[in-house]
Amino acid sequence: MLPRWSVLFALLSVAHLIAQQNDIPLQRDFYIDVERNAARLDTVVHTGLKPVMQRRADLTNVMGHRVDNEKYYYWLTLKLFKEHFLVVDEGDFHLTVDPLFHQEYGFDLGDQTSYVDTTRLYFNTRGFWVAGDIGKRLSFQTMVHESRGALPQFLFRQVFATDALSGQGRVKYFDGRKVDFGWSQATVSYAATDWLNVQVGHGKHFVGHGYRSVLLSDHAPPAPYLQLSALSRNRRWQYTTWHAKLLHGVTKDDRLPAGESSESLFYWMRARFNHLSVNLGRAQLGLFEATLFRNIDSDGVRPFNAMELNPIIGANTLVFGLGKGNKCLVGADLRVKLTDKAYVYGQYATDAPGRMAWQAGARLFDVLRKDLHLQVEYNAATPFMYMSTPAQQSYQHEGLALAHPLGTAFTELVGIADAGFGRFAVQLKANLASYEQEPSAAYNHGTSLELPDEEVASPEGTITRNQLVLDLNASYLFNPNTNLRFVLGCLRRDAPDTADGLQSTYVYMALRTSVFNRYYDL
Repeated sequence: MLPRWSVLFALLSVAHLIAQQNDIPLQRDFYIDVERNAARLDTVVHTGLKPVMQRRADLTNVMGHRVDNEKYYYWLTLKLFKEHFLVVDEGDFHLTVDPLFHQEYGFDLGDQTSYVDTTRLYFNTRGFWVAGDIGKRLSFQTMVHESRGALPQFLFRQVFATDALSGQGRVKYFDGRKVDFGWSQATVSYAATDWLNVQVGHGKHFVGHGYRSVLLSDHAPPAPYLQLSALSRNRRWQYTTWHAKLLHGVTKDDRLPAGESSESLFYWMRARFNHLSVNLGRAQLGLFEATLFRNIDSDGVRPFNAMELNPIIGANTLVFGLGKGNKCLVGADLRVKLTDKAYVYGQYATDAPGRMAWQAGARLFDVLRKDLHLQVEYNAATPFMYMSTPAQQSYQHEGLALAHPLGTAFTELVGIADAGFGRFAVQLKANLASYEQEPSAAYNHGTSLELPDEEVASPEGTITRNQLVLDLNASYLFNPNTNLRFVLGCLRRDAPDTADGLQSTYVYMALRTSVFNRYYDL
């Protein structure tokens, strides 16, 4: 008789041959079951770099791939509860088209500012998602979102400081404090061989097994990239390298001094990211390197640096060093399985001697009952971590941090409880954070990615801010293909000793398709 792991590997191999080359949407609801399946002791799935390709994951019971044996007697109920909106299936060609939308209305019960109409809030998103396969080796997908809304005051103030909204990008303003924003992402994924995948696209990546990442997260907007990813035949290791183009920010101060046009180009930089994941039995170890190249200086655009094409992890850091010129960040992420339903994880990152960020967490699935999941996580970063001189070289994209949303000089404790009851779900999330701020614009203690990493100390030191964000919501899942849910919730943000506009008690209801993560808990 074949060993148990041999049978499992054979079944997975067959599944991979017929599975798509597209990525699983980078959204937490989809990855709960991906991570739960990967947590089993007899399974080898590399989840330390997301999004994960469908052909490399165990899709059993994963949202969008669950078996639904319910009978639906009308076209409308079929489309609402089970099917894609439009399906084309002609031999080797498969195509799905789905509308994307987000209709949300809410009230901020705690907002007592003098702003007009600050208590009536809304999000309004329209878009579409197209995904398809041409044969067994080529897949593609694209999604577009066009949105506008009136944001809670604490979120509007954060957006006003950077002109960008978490995970979605640049905004424009209308009717005073309302915002309009649109963004898109797309990939073309090709299996050059059974072990090598090539992708070109405009999207986001996430490194690690936690809720946050101190290495690379999906908090920043999508960026154009070219990626190569190799998975060994025994699935013991996976190596991924990708080249991307990033923008420093989106405010007027981030524009290049070229002409009088209000639409002058922003400061840009090319980047190389490398990730190696190695399976060590119960442990899965990932090594990560990011290099942000200084492509523009006071003399203009620099000559092309051939090291931007270097796919070998660690080589750029050896050549350029940490804390000098081109910005290099290196680190590691680790997951250790304790049982079939639990694992611990952690991360470490550094970009210069004496500067670091780290993470430690634990995740448990099916606690006491099926579909009750718990997660607890701690994150921290020292002052000046992710910062650079010039500031345009800091570890961010379009004005938003590439790693943790709080940027630098912070600590954070996160707790999440998810409970599922068929199509119903309840989530409670708590974020307790402490971060540093400058006493005035004349000083620099390493608390902002918008400043160069050159200390200008003040006699009184920094100001410590604390905040607590609680989010309780209940939802009903209509269609798992697009994560279409009706949601009722309340978000409470408490920030002692700050302006009233930074406090919030936001009660909301929404009908939305959720295919990307929204980080409004900061």
